[in-house]
Amino acid sequence: MKVMIVVTHLLGTGHLSRALTLGRAFRAAGDEVQIVSGGFPAPQLDMGDIDMLQLPPLRSDGVNFTQLLTPSGALADDRFYQERQLTLCQAVQELQPDVLITELYPFGRRSLRHEFRALLQASKALPKPPKILASIRDILAPPSKPEKAVKADAVIAEFYDAVLVHSDPQATRLELSWPVSDRLAAKVHYTGFVAPAAAGPHPEAEGSGEILVSAGGGSVGDEIYQTALQAARLMPDTPWRLLVGGSDANARIEQLSKIPSPAIMEPARPDFRQMLTHVAASVSMCGYNTALDLLQAETPAVLIPFDAGKEVEQSLRAQSLTPLAGIEALRTAELTPERLIAAVKKVRCAPRRSADQFQFDGARRAVEIARDLAETQV
Repeated sequence: MKVMIVVTHLLGTGHLSRALTLGRAFRAAGDEVQIVSGGFPAPQLDMGDIDMLQLPPLRSDGVNFTQLLTPSGALADDRFYQERQLTLCQAVQELQPDVLITELYPFGRRSLRHEFRALLQASKALPKPPKILASIRDILAPPSKPEKAVKADAVIAEFYDAVLVHSDPQATRLELSWPVSDRLAAKVHYTGFVAPAAAGPHPEAEGSGEILVSAGGGSVGDEIYQTALQAARLMPDTPWRLLVGGSDANARIEQLSKIPSPAIMEPARPDFRQMLTHVAASVSMCGYNTALDLLQAETPAVLIPFDAGKEVEQSLRAQSLTPLAGIEALRTAELTPERLIAAVKKVRCAPRRSADQFQFDGARRAVEIARDLAETQV
């Protein structure tokens, strides 16, 4: 079976990371996989031997996801979008996939709706049209206007065979963040959480006893880093390590180094997940992949959800996790060195929770659903 996964990450790298996990699951099942990425390259992620096609990359202008920028920092123009659209349509015509998966769209990425619609139309025009699936995480950004949900429903009805919700419905249902109509509900399939296999211990036990501070793979989180640097100064007997993401990580570290602190600072590391097994506590945002990493590693965690602009997704996820042992959440507005230290001490003293209560095999289940659909004749 041939599978194409189309994803554009605009701020962090969580969307691409989840697409790669799905891609690896299809490869493990013996399928041919191509991932088409429209965001900036993310060298810290393990691409493995998956066929990656890079579109002319875009990123958001901070948290403004309606204003997209090119690698030069210029506002993307019609010519740039047309080049992306042409590359995307040519890719689906060349691969002729049995299954096409769009990550997030049509529930998000509305600023890229023209290229997605062109892709969907090109797919339907193939001699043997693929089964088309939407892939979404546990919690979406709720629609700001009712008509956005109505429009998404219409696109699903016109083009899609299924919607894969990467959540355990016993934990988080789609209704928590998105209005689910009857016609949408008929196409929803819960897969369980999509996570790579647990990383296990680090071969050198890197991070042992440390407070590990991270903010994903994007150029965000400076407020967290600044507060952590001050907190580290107030806890001289506890080692703190900051992993700074983004393609400009070294420049950001240089800027943050102006704050006196004993904390170690370095760019985001590919062995981050293994380090979580050994650290005394994690301080991080609450993106989908980070949350699953923390649950798998059973790490005591202080969550500081990304809540800039009108973002609520991470706050909703953090709210759902704080009843668990060893997890505390702080809003950005209430973040101070003293409050961060208090939260770190609290999670370190909490009972250790077990990862066994959670289902992390959503990628395998997504493959099963896709295969069942592909084998179904129209």
